[in-house]
Amino acid sequence: MGAVFSGKNAKHQILISVFPMCREREVWVIQLHDVDLKLLRVFATIVKCGGFSAAQAALNAGQSTISEQMTHLETRLGVKLCQRGRSGFHLTEQGVAVHEATLRLLAAVEHFCVDADVLKQHISGQLNLGIIDSTISDPDSPIPRTTQRFVSRGHDVHLNVYIGSPAELEERVLDGRLHLAVGHFPIHVPGLSYSALYQEVLGLYCGRRHPLYGSRAEGAKLLEEISASRTVARGYMQHYDLEQLGVSKAAATVDNIEALAILIISGAYIGFLPMHFAAQWVKTADMRQLAAKQLQPLSPFDVITRRGMAPPPILHAFLEDLAVCSRAGTRA
Repeated sequence: MGAVFSGKNAKHQILISVFPMCREREVWVIQLHDVDLKLLRVFATIVKCGGFSAAQAALNAGQSTISEQMTHLETRLGVKLCQRGRSGFHLTEQGVAVHEATLRLLAAVEHFCVDADVLKQHISGQLNLGIIDSTISDPDSPIPRTTQRFVSRGHDVHLNVYIGSPAELEERVLDGRLHLAVGHFPIHVPGLSYSALYQEVLGLYCGRRHPLYGSRAEGAKLLEEISASRTVARGYMQHYDLEQLGVSKAAATVDNIEALAILIISGAYIGFLPMHFAAQWVKTADMRQLAAKQLQPLSPFDVITRRGMAPPPILHAFLEDLAVCSRAGTRA
């Protein structure tokens, strides 16, 4: 028996030889459809069970249904495969040959599926990932878990990681220098696809040398003092930061979290920081959180990819792992 698979899943071309391949023997070619594979599996099960009645439980079908399926298969192949009746069940000469060919075919299909699955799982190449700065201390970030899961699959991948501002990350994803990026993206750019990942908790902080550090004011009085203070804001989230404080203008602007922390520690400004990032300075008493009950906004994190293009296998695999790890982090 020889087989040539062509096209997609709908149809395969297969050459079946009932007798040894020689000029004196008959050879014919049929077009083998998915339904024929199903019928051949029914045939193989009947032979394995030793008859129609015995195969009913294995096939979860009645004897009349099984008989109709076998009749259909015999019509498709053009040969009598078995004798059934009072004398019992037994294969014809052609039935024996077709059964042997069926077992070889089903084994080949199984091997093909295994090989295809291995190929699908083994990814190689270079993955270019962009991340906003200062997320290493964020316990909710799915990036470390995703990277571990992705690499543990045995992919032959070289990972390049670029740390940048949201605008830089968007530009690099758009022009193809990055496959994907994770960060804050308050303004959506045409040509990019944005998918929500998780939310980062922010807090309002001042440095040890700031007048509010030792203030005992609470409630409305504290909020009034906060509004009168010089504020530093992230350029890419300035509107969001200022809206939380009810002020219209920032006294200083930065494009990354480290610069924001430097100005807050100076004692000249107050500003929002991720709580996980500020914790190290709160612990050493270099910073103090202000109005914790009133001002603790959430900052959304998205993953961005280029719109309108089918993701390459390496990106598709990473995005799948990212989705799994993001859901796991949300449940935790």
